[in-house]
Amino acid sequence: MHIFRSFGLTENKQNEDDKGEAGFTLVELLVVLAIIALIATLVAPQVLRYLGSARTSAAKAQIRNIESALELYYVDNAKYPSADEGLKALITAPAGNTRWNGPYLKGTNGLNDPWGKPYVYELKADASGMSLKTLGRDGKPDGTGEDQDISN
Repeated sequence: MHIFRSFGLTENKQNEDDKGEAGFTLVELLVVLAIIALIATLVAPQVLRYLGSARTSAAKAQIRNIESALELYYVDNAKYPSADEGLKALITAPAGNTRWNGPYLKGTNGLNDPWGKPYVYELKADASGMSLKTLGRDGKPDGTGEDQDISN
């Protein structure tokens, strides 16, 4: 029994009144909340900046993937999809196209940019090439940061 007493594992209970009440005071809670708020105000802008740059990087990677799929489409069909067929021609065969050997992309999720807007696909006037771009977060031409235009 002596061993148990030295580790505080005895069944003897001290009087609860001698210990005082356990818990935090209002001042202690306010100090902790103030510290958490201070840390949040310092960290939040950094996190939002990284999130924005991650979306921009994801858009660049998606454009490269779609561009590769368009090149495969071109190899199989000897032309890029028409403006009417658009990027959906990478997923489902256009009507009357017998040379289509797709799907060239998995699912329609890759046809929207990280901000949820469809990529802008334009065929050159002489059908010798194509342009693929996103207008960024704001959906308007030009811009900087997350609002910048990204193209192939």
